[in-house]
Amino acid sequence: GSGAIFDLGSTALRPAGWTSADAAGLPIFPGLVRYDEVFGPNAGIHHALRFTVGCTRRSYVWPARHQAGVANSTCPPMGARFRLRAGFDISRYSPRAQTVLRAMKRYGLIVADNGSDWYFQGTVDPRWTYAFVDQLKRVPAGAFVAVDASACRVARNSGAFAYGPGCPSP
Repeated sequence: GSGAIFDLGSTALRPAGWTSADAAGLPIFPGLVRYDEVFGPNAGIHHALRFTVGCTRRSYVWPARHQAGVANSTCPPMGARFRLRAGFDISRYSPRAQTVLRAMKRYGLIVADNGSDWYFQGTVDPRWTYAFVDQLKRVPAGAFVAVDASACRVARNSGAFAYGPGCPSP
């Protein structure tokens, strides 16, 4: 199948070196978890999620357009993609939390900014509950693997994403 990282489709990305509201130069809203994607009648998340890490390398990889890191090769670059391991058992989580975890397995998370480690966000909505969010906080960082998504790029200045030869699918 095919999909679009951050639902960008064929929308052109800003030129390399440009930034936006996040340090990676990516749009923020399309990488957020939306309440209706989890609790709506047609629940399902069909895009990668943006997340932050405490330290990023002074470089970036597609789909990021900008870096804001340090000279430390142990830190991931902006745009790095991580996916929840296919074998990670999600059965002990609520069905709604499983919706988010399935998206993490299929589409992954993209390093979009500096901040707290493994911090991903949802849209502002008073219906989110601490109980729901606390479930997701139990997923350990070691349950994720780095994925080279460069072969998933449709075009150089596009956020379009497609599985194909060389592009890792879950």
